[in-house]
Amino acid sequence: MIYESRDVAATAVARPRLLPWSNLDGNPCYLVTDDTGTGRLSRLADEIEAVQLGMADDLLGHAVDLLGDTRATAPQLRHLAVCLAEALHDVHRIARSRGARLHVSDGDEEDADAVPEGGRGD
Repeated sequence: MIYESRDVAATAVARPRLLPWSNLDGNPCYLVTDDTGTGRLSRLADEIEAVQLGMADDLLGHAVDLLGDTRATAPQLRHLAVCLAEALHDVHRIARSRGARLHVSDGDEEDADAVPEGGRGD
């Protein structure tokens, strides 16, 4: 027996959410859910994103301190660079995920691509 959803519009609107973690192979993970974002996995993803953003903020403060220290060694700076790259990767993933979930009305898409008179200064 085959059941079909009567609410086709609701399923067409749902877009996959890029989650703040990868699978074991390093590939991105996605969650398909309703637009409310109140499900258990959505809330877990929100919590993990908040932790990642907080850690990136803490790391940025540490980076400022270490870069201001003239006694910082090359291994310390390399380790800092690795940590900053990881944090930047996390923050970039969060930005992509949140940006993809922003609602853009049909009329706003054209306005977003429009260049104000006077151009971009090219």
